[in-house]
Amino acid sequence: MVTATKEAGRNTDTGMGNVGVKNMPKARIVIVEDEEDIQELLKYNLEKEGYSIECAGTGEGALKAIRKKHPDLVILDLMLPDIDGLSICKQLKADDSTKNLPVTMLTAKGEEVDIVTGLEVGADDYITKPFSPRVLLARVRAILRRPSGEVRGQGDVINRGAITIDTARHAATVSGKPVDLTYTEFCVLELLARRPGIVFSRYQIVDAVKGEDYPVTDRSVDVQIVGLRKKLGRCRHYIETVRGVGYRFRAEL
Repeated sequence: MVTATKEAGRNTDTGMGNVGVKNMPKARIVIVEDEEDIQELLKYNLEKEGYSIECAGTGEGALKAIRKKHPDLVILDLMLPDIDGLSICKQLKADDSTKNLPVTMLTAKGEEVDIVTGLEVGADDYITKPFSPRVLLARVRAILRRPSGEVRGQGDVINRGAITIDTARHAATVSGKPVDLTYTEFCVLELLARRPGIVFSRYQIVDAVKGEDYPVTDRSVDVQIVGLRKKLGRCRHYIETVRGVGYRFRAEL
């Protein structure tokens, strides 16, 4: 792990800074962080990777930067001096022009309840402080490659009991009522529902949803499952835990 200084960024980097720069478009990222050292560390490492960066230190500044920059990703600190990060994320997801904009929460709050709250308001990912620049870059690449790098369903509809999953519309319903899922929650639900009864390990889930270079932790998958079950309500029992192995969608409903 590193401390929030540019020098730490230099010392931690091990030659991955320019990987892929020539082979990928210059994605636009807005960094929302009020601590100057951390903002500088983020900017340094991301620009080194070839991304176009705009920084903001307040919630109001963030909204202005997003309208100006039309970014491909927002890295959003939760604790800001004016508008908190959760409120900003809610605003972005409620606006048709930004509802599909990926948001990565950056937070010192590592408790499960804080992470689940962030995911529930629409965040696509979270990074806890202190963080490793290598992990940060891997997470950013995983999100930015989604539109072209992931294999999605062929516009089919999956019906499992009271749950309906429309892959073309990227929408899910429970008993006909829409369920507001984040991108990752939807992908996890689709993965499990496609093969009911099959147990997926946490590593398999992360590889399928995020890509093989996503930093795998048991906790990251478990947090997604907690949020997904909560949103499925009375159908939460459709997703079963297989102790010591992973998760599966119930074979018989």
